Amino acid sequence: MTVEIKVPAVGESISEVFIGEWYVKEGGWIETDGNLVGLETDKATFDVPAPSDGKITKILKRAGETASVGEVIAHFEAAPRPAGTAPAKAPAPVSTPAPSKSAGTTASHTMPAAARVLAQSGTSASEVTATGPGGRLLKEDVDRHLSGRLNGTGSGSEGVREERRVPMSPMRQTIARRLVEAQQTAALLTTFNECDLSAIKELRAKYQDAFVKKHGVKLGFMSFFVKAVVDALGAFPAIGAEIDGKELIYRNYCDIGVAIGGGKGLVVPVLRNAERMSLAEIEIAIGEFAARAKENKIGLEELEGGNFTITNGGVYGSLLSTPIVNPPQSGVLGMHGIVDRPVAVNGQVVIRPMMYLALTYDHRVVDGREAVQFLVRIKDVIEDPSRLVLDI
Repeated sequence: MTVEIKVPAVGESISEVFIGEWYVKEGGWIETDGNLVGLETDKATFDVPAPSDGKITKILKRAGETASVGEVIAHFEAAPRPAGTAPAKAPAPVSTPAPSKSAGTTASHTMPAAARVLAQSGTSASEVTATGPGGRLLKEDVDRHLSGRLNGTGSGSEGVREERRVPMSPMRQTIARRLVEAQQTAALLTTFNECDLSAIKELRAKYQDAFVKKHGVKLGFMSFFVKAVVDALGAFPAIGAEIDGKELIYRNYCDIGVAIGGGKGLVVPVLRNAERMSLAEIEIAIGEFAARAKENKIGLEELEGGNFTITNGGVYGSLLSTPIVNPPQSGVLGMHGIVDRPVAVNGQVVIRPMMYLALTYDHRVVDGREAVQFLVRIKDVIEDPSRLVLDI
């Protein structure tokens, strides 16, 4: 019996999705609940599972196309597992000899990230040389091919000037719209400071082994900054307030968004009631978010809400930046790289691990004095984390 695979309802405000990657080709067999296709909305990505053991008989919407909620994107037929094939949630890559280095090598399996770039660029996998293990086509292979084509060094394109039109995914469109919205509707201002990470580094070095043994996760820097933000929001609640028409909404809880690099871009999952969480609970939650973000498994409900955001450009090498608030929030903290620099301490020049901090805030809600004091409060807590224990 043929079953229609439809785009599921994923939220009241979402009416359209972007087709990411088909994990199973037409005629390919898959087990019950195995992932058929990856879909993307303006907030998150998710997979559509197989309703039963069977195979896809017809794909109606290709990677890179859009589809409405409820629209049929494929036909599926229930079928037993073919004899001689190993059970799997998705077809296993076909074992092939190592690929040759000539252009046009056919990959035995296209990796998800590579499939996405292929779909966006309108490039066929057959045009790209696959260098991954077992003939797998990697994202790096596609990037290399596109870069060569752009620079006129690709196969058969010497001296050719080209341009590509790539459709923006719903998530990228939303990011673009919200960033412009923030610049146009909010009175954004950024204040800067710096903090000495010596105390936290000493704590981590002293207690790391015991922390890992007890909690099963490493003690990082982000948990300290989350706790410092919670402390500062308690002292300066306007930073976590939100404008709603002619009213300001204040909350007695701290839902802190933490920016994390995912498989298809930056996502900001929210730590609910961070004021109730321990350092270990924060580290565990962030670790789980990071793992699921790489597999595009962050749920929509985990990205919604939040009254403050923390972003760490330092993990990518940023020394200083001006982060943009995530509307309707009124503040965002930017962390940056930790660099050993000479600083004056008690009249002496010493080398300390220093980090620049940036707080961007909505001046309609937050006065400059409050913003500066908020950032100084974070600096004080980071430089003397015993304040968290003593509540001072």
